[in-house]
Amino acid sequence: MKQVLIIDESPLFRDYLKEKIAGNSEHTVSVETAAGALDGTAKIRGLVPDIIIMDYQLGRQGCMDVLRQKKENPNAAGIPVIILAQQIDQKRIIELVPYNVKKVFAKPVKIDALFTALSAMLKVDFLIDDSPGIVEVHVNDDIIFVEIAQGLNRDKIDLLGYKIVELVDLYQIRTPKVIVMLSDIRLGFADGPNIEKLLKIILNASRVRQKYVRILTRDEFTRNFIESQKAYEDIEVVSNLQYAIDGLLAQPDKSAEIISGSLLSAENAEGEAMQLRFESETKNTPENMAEAFEGLAIAAVDDDFVIQELVKNTFSGTSVTAFSDGREFVQALEHSRFDLVFLDLLMPKMDGFAVLRELKEKNSSMPVIILSAVNQRETVIRAFQMGIKSYITKPLKPGDLLRKSMEILRVNF
Repeated sequence: MKQVLIIDESPLFRDYLKEKIAGNSEHTVSVETAAGALDGTAKIRGLVPDIIIMDYQLGRQGCMDVLRQKKENPNAAGIPVIILAQQIDQKRIIELVPYNVKKVFAKPVKIDALFTALSAMLKVDFLIDDSPGIVEVHVNDDIIFVEIAQGLNRDKIDLLGYKIVELVDLYQIRTPKVIVMLSDIRLGFADGPNIEKLLKIILNASRVRQKYVRILTRDEFTRNFIESQKAYEDIEVVSNLQYAIDGLLAQPDKSAEIISGSLLSAENAEGEAMQLRFESETKNTPENMAEAFEGLAIAAVDDDFVIQELVKNTFSGTSVTAFSDGREFVQALEHSRFDLVFLDLLMPKMDGFAVLRELKEKNSSMPVIILSAVNQRETVIRAFQMGIKSYITKPLKPGDLLRKSMEILRVNF
């Protein structure tokens, strides 16, 4: 039997990979997990696995320490390694070569590509659903948005449950509300079991009451299937996102004002996935979360000096560069790169929309969080149409900035 060792600080990510690798290989592969560098080094020495999957962000020194000690061990030196990295430049990838690192996957990890690599390296066939399907999860105003496009891929639906659990924990949502947006999907009778699987996972993972779930779709089969099932009689199927949000909120508020049905378009199928927190983060306090951003470069693009200072103080251990208008920021991109951008939409000289167009033309992958005012309904809708789905409504609070940043940057899947 082949053996895989997973070294990652995220407990849910470890659990997900362990279940998928062991369960989808017809039990020809066993999986062990390690929570960090020290635990990982000990298990490499004791188990001598056939392959190691390791997170680069154990802390760069932690990851490199594991690799160095592995190389010094004659029994383990030849073990191939797959590295998963949120951000890693070409120079650091070259540094990994002497340690028998065979693959480096950028996060969010494309699970099908990871299993293709595992199959080739272990000479084992994995049972993976390769049907079309995009599943994304994000949160705005404490409503969990689940976006599904192209089809109901069963493996990605399984993954959805892990994402929702972390989402509820990150935002400490006491009364979850869920909107499931089905885009670019036409289902038929054969998809009935997958619809049931989807609803079961959402209900179990979020612990949401059915009356707080809305299914947003234009697909008639999906509507008829759900409405005909007594088990889902309290779940409402709707075709208008504005109506869905108004129905979930006790009183219509800023959430209902700035979200549009335009999110149903297939072009908006891309989005950020949920972060999976580190095991050491026992509480989602601002102090704990702020430590996770050390070493990153953040841009605060806003003509309001108070907002600039708020971002700087919130990420005090991080490099934050402030820009008073979009033109300054775009010019800085000629010689600088940022890991995260906070972007105001309404600014003099060059507004946020012009910045977004520039980023699109440059094929930039920098994550952007919109800073919006409550009365900016049309402007936020325009931003969503340009592919930006993450926003924070002013007035801003440090905890809101940190949680939204965690959601975007600590992405495993």
